[in-house]
Amino acid sequence: MPVKRTEKTRMPAREARVRARDFQEVNRGYTTFHAAFEAERCLRCQEPICVDGCPVKIPIPDFIHAVAIGDMAGAAKILRTSNPLPAICGRVCPQEIQCESECSMVKRCESVAIGHLERFVADWERTRPLAVMAATTRKEKIAVIGAGPSGLVCAGELARLGYPVTIYEALHAPGGVLRYGIPEFRLPKAVLDWEIGVLKATGVEIVCNVIIGKTLALDELLDKHGYAAVFIGTGAGLPQFLGIPGENLNGVMSANEFLTRINLMRAYEFPEADTPVRVSKRVAVIGAGNTAMDAVRTALRMGADEASIVYRRSEKEMGARVEEYHHALEEGVKFHWLTNPLEVVGNAEGWVTGLRCQRMKLGEPDASGRARPIPIVGSELLLPVDNVILAIGTTPNPLLTRTTAGLLTNKKGCLVADEQTGQTPKARVFAGGDAVTGAATVILAAGAGKRAAQAIHDALAPRR
Repeated sequence: MPVKRTEKTRMPAREARVRARDFQEVNRGYTTFHAAFEAERCLRCQEPICVDGCPVKIPIPDFIHAVAIGDMAGAAKILRTSNPLPAICGRVCPQEIQCESECSMVKRCESVAIGHLERFVADWERTRPLAVMAATTRKEKIAVIGAGPSGLVCAGELARLGYPVTIYEALHAPGGVLRYGIPEFRLPKAVLDWEIGVLKATGVEIVCNVIIGKTLALDELLDKHGYAAVFIGTGAGLPQFLGIPGENLNGVMSANEFLTRINLMRAYEFPEADTPVRVSKRVAVIGAGNTAMDAVRTALRMGADEASIVYRRSEKEMGARVEEYHHALEEGVKFHWLTNPLEVVGNAEGWVTGLRCQRMKLGEPDASGRARPIPIVGSELLLPVDNVILAIGTTPNPLLTRTTAGLLTNKKGCLVADEQTGQTPKARVFAGGDAVTGAATVILAAGAGKRAAQAIHDALAPRR
């Protein structure tokens, strides 16, 4: 149980760093003056290539110019009509490798802080009364399967175009990976709930605790319930494992399970909440993507004395955002680069006691384009750990494809759909996000949802 601190009790240095980082991530301290000052740096290029770097094609110079002249309502309107989730994307979108990397200011100095400005405007909007911004003008009903980022954006776009939209969500609360995968310190649940509230205000209906493929068949939505089209945005929530000895020991779990227990099932409040999670003193997270960074930083907040990343490639090849990596370093996370897990070691009681690994070196690039890790003979080592969390990727759940005729999957288990429109081989059924691409970023899923919404509209418009 956590130690109750008195006024005279000093907070440990690591915990103080974590608390400070949490405060900075929830509230960066921007003021309207700071935002306008930063917005003034935008050159308003004649050919704004930053827009091409944005998966949802926000007219970036337009919203930034509105900020520069103090028109926050105008900036919010521009953002909202382009992206139904600006307060979320402003926090979790990797702008540094997308819109900001295309900013013309990069040639001279640092890019304009597009992401921070988006977040600031969206947070300003959250302080204002919620207004209904869409009205139903179409008679064709649309069903969306999954209330994750692609499903929410698709539904929001369709509602803006005048369609009555219903989202069917398998879990008891909407949000998908936004709710159960991203920690509170990066994406507060209050922000997520507000954005979902905006969608509901536009007329989007969300029905939870319905598993399409189990509770209802997808074909029932089209035939029995009369939906004109269906969008599948079920994500990629099936965790992958390494297949090494010891993965069935107590104290081993996927990052998906770890973060879901904490975020969605309130394990951080045990025993007040019903779902416990065991976080020991020494935690190793295998992987170096954004999910791995979320898991390792969460482990520190759950009481681990030592939390480390174990990754078979080098720092250069990691998939995590540079910002998240720097945060992890500041909070005391240890990194074991070029280290490949071989076996999870346990005791007679079946609990984890260590992680046997092998040092690696990098060779020529493999199919992923990254340098291939090659084992160094005789370099085995044992890392003393009590918990092992695997964050090596996820794949789509096969339930829907196994129960629905006409849907095709590729060799990775992802749905086959047109890259631009999201059209699947099954008539009137579209798909996008991680269910099609495999695990990717929130903004890429959002972009897929937006494109699919337009494709659905284009397909139905002649029938009006």
